[in-house]
Amino acid sequence: MTTQNAITWPEKYLPGTGDNFVSNEVIVQGLTAAKVWHFLVDTSEWEGYYDNVADISFPRGGGPELKDGLAFGFGTFGFPPLDALVVEFRAPADGVPGRLSWTAGQDGTPEERLDVLHAWLVEDLPGGRVRILTQETQIGQPAAALAGERPNPMLNGHQAWLDGLVGAASK
Repeated sequence: MTTQNAITWPEKYLPGTGDNFVSNEVIVQGLTAAKVWHFLVDTSEWEGYYDNVADISFPRGGGPELKDGLAFGFGTFGFPPLDALVVEFRAPADGVPGRLSWTAGQDGTPEERLDVLHAWLVEDLPGGRVRILTQETQIGQPAAALAGERPNPMLNGHQAWLDGLVGAASK
C-alpha cells in the first residue's frame, strides 16, 4: 500500500472551515519535481504560463524567486493586488516533497476583507512521475461569493495554473 503526502494546514485555514476551499491535482509522467519547482517559485515565469496573475511586486525587496518569509503582492481573480507572505518553503529533495504556502489578503470593509492560504506540494513519484497538488482556503465575504459562482472560478483558475505549470516545465 502507498500513501500520499498531504498539505500541512494551520488550524485557521483547515479545509472546510473557511468560506471557500478548492483542491486541484495532477500527476504526470516525464517531469521531475525539481523542474516543476523552478517554474512554481520563480514568479517571473508566472505570467508566461498563467493568465490569471498580474502586478507581481516585492514591496520589501527580494524576488522574483519565492523563499521563506518573503513578502510579495499580486493580482488575481479580479482582486486588487493582494499582500502575500511565504509561510512555508521547502524545495523538493530525494524522497521529500517540495512544500510552498503563502498567506494573502486584503483589508477593508467586511464586504472587501479577504484572508487566504494557498499551498502547494510537488513530489516525485515512482515510474518517472511527478505529483503537483495545490489547495486553497479563503475566508471572507468575497470568498463566499466566489464559492457560489458556477462554474467555480477558483477551481477552474487553479486547474489552469496547474496545466500551465506542467506545460512550462515540459518545454
